Amino acid sequence: MAKLKTIYTCRECGYQSPKSLGRCFQCKAWGSFEEQTEAASPNPKAVALSTITKPVRLRDVDMGSGGEVRHRTGVGELDNVLGGGLVSGSLVLLGGDPGVGKSTLLLMAMDAFARRGLPVLYVTGEESLQQVRMRADRLGVQGETLSLLATTDFLAVEDATKADKPLVVVVDSVQTMAAPDVQGIPGSMTQVREVAHRAMVLAKSTTTAILLVGHITKSGQLAGPKVLEHFVDTVLQFEGDGRSTLRVLRSVKNRFGPAGELGMFEMVEQGLREV
Repeated sequence: MAKLKTIYTCRECGYQSPKSLGRCFQCKAWGSFEEQTEAASPNPKAVALSTITKPVRLRDVDMGSGGEVRHRTGVGELDNVLGGGLVSGSLVLLGGDPGVGKSTLLLMAMDAFARRGLPVLYVTGEESLQQVRMRADRLGVQGETLSLLATTDFLAVEDATKADKPLVVVVDSVQTMAAPDVQGIPGSMTQVREVAHRAMVLAKSTTTAILLVGHITKSGQLAGPKVLEHFVDTVLQFEGDGRSTLRVLRSVKNRFGPAGELGMFEMVEQGLREV
């Protein structure tokens, strides 16, 4: 069994220290350090990012049939913010306040994929399958190729993705997921970092696009922002005012398109309507 060590991690920026600090050296936050227990030696079973171990000439890189690596979600405002659709094998983080409509937006996108006969998987760690079905019925979601998985075990997500080979996987939310072979409870800095890393490996090795739903902290930042942002290709924020039905989707980071793009929605009884 690997020897365990204790480290302290800033929950705001991910900075690590061998001892607890009153103020983070990196982001200057006060009282933000959490105690984490980790294995002192690297995990010998850790997965590599790719099975390709030899250099490949640029012109020999296989771009797939017709070179198509971007898939439109069917939600126009979301596609525009993404830079033209979801890129195969990309890892996208969608953050926002609870109740702003993150799950609704992604269910709409999954339904649009499924209505075209494309296989997609929606993983929920916060709701039961029955609760997701009730919300889907309210939104009019009918896609036959949309599958649901209720779990907080990220190994189950990996197994389902490799077995079923969906075009897109939604994980709602990353803070509810845990790798059972890693110390820490779901939502801890250790688990968030591990799940994000495994999601990145899974996306790149299978070419499945993975969308992670992330919660917002009281300060208005994504929980564990720096830890997550380092792993993902795209960071989207879904914003809204409790006094208004309007919602704004904003791209904060995008490796495959321009950052700073905006999408406008209105929350109505049947879900989200593009403005």
